[in-house]
Amino acid sequence: MIKEKCKNIPIYGSYEVIVVGGGIAGVSAALASARKGAKTLLIESQYMLGGLATAGLITYYLPLCDGNGHQLSYGIAEELLKLSISKGYENSYPSVWLDKTETEERKKVRYMTQFNANVFSILMEKELIKAGVEIFYGTTVCDVKMNEKKDRIQAVFMENRSGRSAALGKNFIDTTGDALLCKYAGEETEIYSNGNALAAWYYEYLDGEYKLNEVGARDTDEAYEIIGLYKGIEAKELSEVTIHAHQIILDRFLEKGNVGENHAIATIATIPQVRMTRRICGQKTMSITDEKKHVQDSIGMFGSWRQRGRPFEIPYGALIGKKVRNLAVAGRCISANDTIWDLTRVIPVCAVTGEAAGVAGARYEDFYTVDINELQDILRKDGGKIHFNEVGIVSLE
Repeated sequence: MIKEKCKNIPIYGSYEVIVVGGGIAGVSAALASARKGAKTLLIESQYMLGGLATAGLITYYLPLCDGNGHQLSYGIAEELLKLSISKGYENSYPSVWLDKTETEERKKVRYMTQFNANVFSILMEKELIKAGVEIFYGTTVCDVKMNEKKDRIQAVFMENRSGRSAALGKNFIDTTGDALLCKYAGEETEIYSNGNALAAWYYEYLDGEYKLNEVGARDTDEAYEIIGLYKGIEAKELSEVTIHAHQIILDRFLEKGNVGENHAIATIATIPQVRMTRRICGQKTMSITDEKKHVQDSIGMFGSWRQRGRPFEIPYGALIGKKVRNLAVAGRCISANDTIWDLTRVIPVCAVTGEAAGVAGARYEDFYTVDINELQDILRKDGGKIHFNEVGIVSLE
């Protein structure tokens, strides 16, 4: 052990809502917060927005529907899908949904698409700037300052090229994907028990074609067998995984020839493609058995991207913990057990939970004082749908 010298930390600023993590959940939370008039700071460790969807090259905007013709995810979730392909798309243009075709036609095609990562990232940045969000790129949150009762965060400590500083806040939203803010604040968290498999996605240009190579995307791909399953939360492990992924990418690329006029690696992921790591243990925890069940405190819905006809309502209680009043989560680290985590980690859920957390953070003193009926009404007024009966699905009470 070595002792670091004690020093005074300058305060960078004070905000009503501080969002930590600039993936889809963080973008959605910051947009919703700023649009409700709150002074909002978004802190992102990379120099691009979108997280796994962009820097991680998981460029599939998975379905906003249940696969049986019912749209489930609305609001910012749908807004971002449209934004992602507003300057063109890569695959799966959802014309029957965007053109509001009849339900029978929508049953045949899911409401999803594939986007260009770099364009989508910049378009999200423009939307945040327009909404008045302050973005801090290249910045890592490394600790928090709690009040004496340990039930409120008072500030986050940040590190970037300017050094170490603190940002004061009223409400905080953890969209890190790894529940890092929860960990620092002392909230109860849980590690994904199954572990993650190696993925090494990359874009390749070959003979005039620009193509996404999804190495490790399927259970049968040999990339899964190279290192086994890993937790994805320790620096050394993530570094080793990244090195393995880089070698796989290079090997796969060189199988088709060296670099040339008609052959190049166009893009590689700049962050590890880790899906499930650490999550909050919330006041409510989602399970696969929640399928089609009415949830009184629902803040929105989503459908299984793996199978048709499996809709879920998302409880507000899955966004908040049991200890810290002014902390909520959104995205990959909401309270969902291992049976459903693979369904709740994707873009539609990230956007739906991010929007709800952002509105709650902007409108209420803390996340424990939220009037759920009022929050639901606000989300509806902003274009959201809360319960199954609002989209023509009969729930299991």
